[in-house]
Amino acid sequence: MPLTGTFERAVDDKQRTALPKALRDGLTTSDSSSLYAAPGNDRCIALYSRSAFEDLAERLTQLSSARSEVRNYLRMFYSQAESVDVDKQGRIRLPARLVQFAGLGSQVVIVGVRDHAEIWDQSRWEELISKHSDDFDDLAAAAMPF
Repeated sequence: MPLTGTFERAVDDKQRTALPKALRDGLTTSDSSSLYAAPGNDRCIALYSRSAFEDLAERLTQLSSARSEVRNYLRMFYSQAESVDVDKQGRIRLPARLVQFAGLGSQVVIVGVRDHAEIWDQSRWEELISKHSDDFDDLAAAAMPF
């Protein structure tokens, strides 16, 4: 089932935030309460289930490591990605390097994006929505040319 929705959350002084139940249920399994946090596009934090992260890793192996931008992307992505556990209160501790990468403050927005979730600094998310809301039809046409 695709991950969807927009949820406002706080980040506490230990860099923890609560995952919305709808997203938590889509990212974790009864066998594992851990997931992967990684640098996301446009300077957000991407959250993947174990299986989605493995699928992404498989797709990334198809990239040509002969190109320097591919090698540098893989270095940046994998060196900052890490497994994080969901605690009994449904919170995750965000890795400090990813908090810095995404420029997160104390208020964040967590959004479902089909096979993963993204954590955005609230003000940056509001800017993105404001910038692209009027372009929704054009974005839809570009994303779905069928």
